[in-house]
Amino acid sequence: YEVMRDGKDTCITICNMENLDPMGIHTGESIVITPSQTLTDNEHQMLRSAAINIIRSLGVEGGCNIQFALREGEYRVIEVNPRVSRSSALASKATGYPIARVAAKVAIGLHLDEIRNNVTGETPASFEPAIDYVVVKIPRWPFDKFVTADNTLTTAMKSTGEVMAIGRTVEEALLKAVRSLDIGTDFGKEEWTREETERLLRTPTDKRLFVIYHAIRTGFRDDEISRLTGIDPFFIRKIRNIVEIEDLIRSNGLNREILRRAKRIGLTDQRIAELCGMSREEVSDLRHNLGILPVYKMVDTCAAEFAARTPYYYSSYEDETEVVPSSRKKVLIIGAGPIRIGQGIEFDYCTVHAVMALREEGIEAQIVNNNPETVSTDFDTSDRLFFEPLTLEDVMNIIEAERPYGVCVQFGGQTSVNLAIPLAKELSRRADLDTKILGTSPENIDLAEDRKRFNQLLKKLGIPQPEAGYATSKEEAHEVAARIGYPVLVRPSYVLGGRAMEIVYDAEDLDRYMTEAVRVSPDHPVLIDDFLEHAIEIDVDAVSDGEDVLIGAIMEHIEEAGVHSGDSACVIPPQSLSGDLLDTVREYVRRIALAMNVRGLLNIQFAVKDGVVYVLEANPRSSRTIPFVSKAIGIPLAKIAAKVMIGKTLKELGYTDEPVPKCVSVKEVLLPFDKLPGADPLLGPEMRSTGEVMGIDHDFATAFYKAELAAGNTPPLRGTVFISIRDEDKREILDAAKKLSDSGFRIIATSGTASYLREHGIGADTIRKVSEGSPNVLDLIKRGEVDLIINTPRSKQSRRDGYEIRRAAVDYGIPYITTIRAALATADAIMIASRQGIDVASLREYQGGRLVW
Repeated sequence: YEVMRDGKDTCITICNMENLDPMGIHTGESIVITPSQTLTDNEHQMLRSAAINIIRSLGVEGGCNIQFALREGEYRVIEVNPRVSRSSALASKATGYPIARVAAKVAIGLHLDEIRNNVTGETPASFEPAIDYVVVKIPRWPFDKFVTADNTLTTAMKSTGEVMAIGRTVEEALLKAVRSLDIGTDFGKEEWTREETERLLRTPTDKRLFVIYHAIRTGFRDDEISRLTGIDPFFIRKIRNIVEIEDLIRSNGLNREILRRAKRIGLTDQRIAELCGMSREEVSDLRHNLGILPVYKMVDTCAAEFAARTPYYYSSYEDETEVVPSSRKKVLIIGAGPIRIGQGIEFDYCTVHAVMALREEGIEAQIVNNNPETVSTDFDTSDRLFFEPLTLEDVMNIIEAERPYGVCVQFGGQTSVNLAIPLAKELSRRADLDTKILGTSPENIDLAEDRKRFNQLLKKLGIPQPEAGYATSKEEAHEVAARIGYPVLVRPSYVLGGRAMEIVYDAEDLDRYMTEAVRVSPDHPVLIDDFLEHAIEIDVDAVSDGEDVLIGAIMEHIEEAGVHSGDSACVIPPQSLSGDLLDTVREYVRRIALAMNVRGLLNIQFAVKDGVVYVLEANPRSSRTIPFVSKAIGIPLAKIAAKVMIGKTLKELGYTDEPVPKCVSVKEVLLPFDKLPGADPLLGPEMRSTGEVMGIDHDFATAFYKAELAAGNTPPLRGTVFISIRDEDKREILDAAKKLSDSGFRIIATSGTASYLREHGIGADTIRKVSEGSPNVLDLIKRGEVDLIINTPRSKQSRRDGYEIRRAAVDYGIPYITTIRAALATADAIMIASRQGIDVASLREYQGGRLVW
């Protein structure tokens, strides 16, 4: 229950939310439905009264979240959160009631009857919200990135984000939420044996919904599924309703009544097409010809009792729409969906800044998104908000209803970019629509995504790139890898966050990858690149208008090549690159941007090895570093890009010269290994981080120390450091080891590393390897006698060697480093911090008084 109380003891309940999953699963891991579906009125009133009594007894002023367990008419209080919680964000988006805003006003002494409800513009905040729809929340888990992690759902949170969907029925909201997850699967797409099905029903995992669907399909009774899962039979019946309408379509085909029922329950045109042997386009055209079109209902906090002023909508297949399109020029921005590894809150930052820019130009800015945790889905961020899945059909439905001038796909990460080509094709197929995709054309977006075409462009421009090839079969992959020479970097095409990307060291390794990691086909080849070992990686964020190119910043990665750019710490401005190299980077950025006819944002990744600058990839969209760059340089790149996309030039906007940073900024990542037992905390080409922090100061070492401090990976200023380094790294570790020794650290190392350090005049005590028995470093870690770990893995064995040490570092909260460049940066940071400490200043002060975006 979400409840609110003010200083006059006025209390209201904002909403109640029911977990589909039983006790034993963290509420953040559970599927949540509001309003509750299985409580009797007596039970609801009992829990509502208890919630109000609790908030009054505790004297809480503001918002409060109270969790109950209920069984057979008896309840227990599980926990009370006298603050805004994760559930508060969901409750705010589900009801339209701005909990945090109201709580802030209550905190400064206002009473609920004095605070206006901005959704209606009529009622005070003391009116309890009423809703006439169903909301479903499903968490988004990262197990696709951590295949060794335990995917059992327990009392500990493992999810990285969530989606929310709104419908008129549980079935409709549930199906919307499933497709909002953007996980590449759906009901009926996976198969299990009966034994596997029973095991997965007993043991909750991220596959739980799909297993229940499969169980129904394969003959399990509702009471049997309920007994195995602990889920109320009501919800099992709702999933069975979906199965039954699918069976009806399979056996009877489509007519007006069946198609209308299918759409009202939430089935997509694509799913209906699969069930009856038609194409998606044929089902869509039939639906339009029969006049079966979605309408849009308003989220108004009052179940239409009062007229609402805030345009916040969801779709349903009913009769009356509440959307009245304006006559203003309007643009629809496609959001990024749930927070996941590779696509986080950075893209919501870009979406919100695009809205701000369009509004400044007098254009009506609309957003479609489905993430309740973001600013973009606040009811007053945009001129019109559509809380919908980010699929072709759902976006096209909005375009049909609103007829926007243009659609922006650059700000929502890979989710929105993946819609560029399908949207362009569907818009060209629909002669009744004149909406266009703004900014870089879908054809040029595809040029960057299609590695073969992009490599051909670089060859034409005479810009170096790693030796590369493409394979559509296992045999072809072996031929390409043999030609390039091992090690090679392998990955599927059209991915974000380095999904299924690996460094492969020999033919046996490649064979395993092609068998286990990816499904290859002529339409989805595997990309194989020469791996540039020990290269320095560079990121550049830029904006182009087709004639001029604004380089926002050049970022130097602190980790060497082989670590995904999203997992690497990076610094602005670069610290170790020559002026000539940076000029080459700038020249390549300009040539690529103009050759691709980029209109808007562009991110390019480079690697520097032996004085040669290689282009790794280009992405004509917002990148995850846009917020970091914008804050480091004091220029709002996303806003500039949005204005360029609607026709403004960089000259008009006054941004043509590359800004000179006034200070040093370091971005560091947040890694989720402490939440994922069993996962190896080794950085590699597949992205693992879930967020990032920024450190800023006037020198690199201090900025780096601040970034590590913010990331919760604070380097110790004294104590014992354990060093275990592969042979090829030993010469490079000497500088870091000497600085740590000079700072007063005791160094312990495995025999080979310790001998090497002593030979070069650095004191080091020898400790056994884990495989050599006790006492070894694991024993010292468990006794709290190690304060810092530096462990670089050995090439091919990187998936296994050092795993126990790295895992122990995470489990015991010890800072650990797995690359030489990060070790050097850490040693410098420790020396500076131990000698002079750190100062604190505002971002505006660091920027010399300039307003920072």
